[in-house]
Amino acid sequence: MNIVRSYNNWRRYRDTVNELSRLSQRELSDLGIARGDISAIARRAVG
Repeated sequence: MNIVRSYNNWRRYRDTVNELSRLSQRELSDLGIARGDISAIARRAVG
């Protein structure tokens, strides 16, 4: 069961990173997100 949960968390992390990475710099700025913070935000979204 732990493997499934880990895989699902990883998929959510990757989906979040991919989705945020597709945004333009302007869109990220409007959300108050720096491009360098995407990874940390994705980790928080999973945790």
